[in-house]
Amino acid sequence: MMFRYIEKELEEWRKKKDHLPLILRGARQIGKSYIIEKFGKKAFDSVVVIDFEFQPEFCECFETLDPQKILNRLELISEKEITPEKTLLFLDEIQECPKAIMALRYFKEKMPELHVIGAGSLLEFVLGEEDFSFPVGRVQFLFMGPLSFSEFLLNTGNERLVEFLGQVEIKEGIPGEVHKKLLEELRLYLALGGMPAVVQKYLETNSLIECRRVQLSILQAYQNDFGKYASKGEHRHLQLLFEKAPKVVATHFKYVNVSADVKSREIKVALEQLCYAGLLTRVYATAASGFPLSAQIKENRFKILFLDIGLLHTAHRVDINELWQEDLLQIHSGRLAEQFVGQELLNLRDFYESPQLFFWKREQKSSSAEVDYLLTSRSSVIPLEVKAGVSGRLLSLQQFMEEKGSPLGVKVSMAPLSRDGNILSVPLYMVDQIHRLIR
Repeated sequence: MMFRYIEKELEEWRKKKDHLPLILRGARQIGKSYIIEKFGKKAFDSVVVIDFEFQPEFCECFETLDPQKILNRLELISEKEITPEKTLLFLDEIQECPKAIMALRYFKEKMPELHVIGAGSLLEFVLGEEDFSFPVGRVQFLFMGPLSFSEFLLNTGNERLVEFLGQVEIKEGIPGEVHKKLLEELRLYLALGGMPAVVQKYLETNSLIECRRVQLSILQAYQNDFGKYASKGEHRHLQLLFEKAPKVVATHFKYVNVSADVKSREIKVALEQLCYAGLLTRVYATAASGFPLSAQIKENRFKILFLDIGLLHTAHRVDINELWQEDLLQIHSGRLAEQFVGQELLNLRDFYESPQLFFWKREQKSSSAEVDYLLTSRSSVIPLEVKAGVSGRLLSLQQFMEEKGSPLGVKVSMAPLSRDGNILSVPLYMVDQIHRLIR
C-alpha cells in the first residue's frame, strides 16, 4: 500500500473535536481518492464513498441543505449506514455537485461530530462561478500533489535513506557512497516522477518502458478532460499550450513562444484553465522587499512548472538514457533540475496552504540578476539558485543577499552537503531538508 505524508495530517484532523469538513484538492490521478479511502478504512469503522461523477443520482440527495435529511437519503440509495464518529463520509468528485459543497457548512453547524471529506480535481471552475456561494469559515482545504522524492524513497524500500537525510547535519556531510546511491535513486525518480500509478507500475514490473506507457496514458487522460471545462474554440488553445508547455518550463513565459498566430489573451485564458486544473503552476517574479512575497508580484512576469517531472520529460520526449548519461543539471539547459526543485518546494508547504512559488529578477542595463526561487524563514527571505557543476558562479545570489539583507543563500547542485560562509550548498536530493538545515 502506498504511503503519503498527508495521511498524518488526516489523522490529526480526525482527532480534533472541533474539526471542520475537509476538501482535498489537487489534479486528477495524484491519488486523492486512494489515500482518503485508505485512511478511512484504517481510522473508522466504515467508509461510505459517494462518487458524483459515476453516480450522479446522488446529487438529488443535496436538494436540501439539512444534514439529517441528506444522510437519510444517502443511506436509502447507498444501502449503507452512516454513523457519526464511526463512519467517514467521502464525497468524491464533489465539483460535480456544487450543492454538496454548499451543504458542508450545515454539516459543521448541525452535525459537527460527523467526519466528512470531499475531493475534487476541477474545483476551481466551480468556485470561480459568479453564482456559487462558498461556505467560508466552515470548510478547510487540503492541497495534495504528486509523490515527493522522499515519499518515493519510502515507497521503494529506501526508508533508511529517508531517515539518514532527516538527521544528517552540515558538519557531518554525506559519505561518498551514500551520495552516489542517492543520486542513482534521484535519477530513477526523475524518470518515473511522482504519479502514484507510475510508481506502482514500476514496483510491479521494474520496467521503465511500462511506466512510460502509463505516463502517456495519464497525459492523454488530461487532454480528454479539456472538454469538461472548455468550449470547442478554447479546446484548441488548451491543446496547443499543453503541448508547448514542457518546452517552456522554467523560462520567462511569453505568449508568443506558445504561438505567434494565436492572440495572447486566448493563450492567457488557456493558461488560467490549465492552472485551475492543477496541470501547470505559475512562479511569479516578486520584488521581495517585504512580507508577504505575494503582495509584490509582477503579474505579467512569471515562469511555469509542469505538474510532475516524470510527465514533463515524457511529454517533452526526453530520452530516458539521458537521465543516466548526462549531468542532471545540464539536461535541457538545467530546466529539468529547476522543475524538480520547484516541485519539491511545492511539497514542502503546509498542506493547508495553496501552492505558491516566487523568483526574483532585476533587469537593469548595467546589472541584471536572477534568483531561481525564494524561501522564507522567520523574518528573512532566503534566495535559492539551482547551479550546474560542483562550483559555479553565484553573482545573482550574492547580489540579492546584499540588497535584501539575507543572512544566508542556498545553492542546489550535484555537490554534497556543505557550507561555505553564508552559502549553504544542498544536493538535489535534499531539497526537502532545506528548511531544517536553514534553522
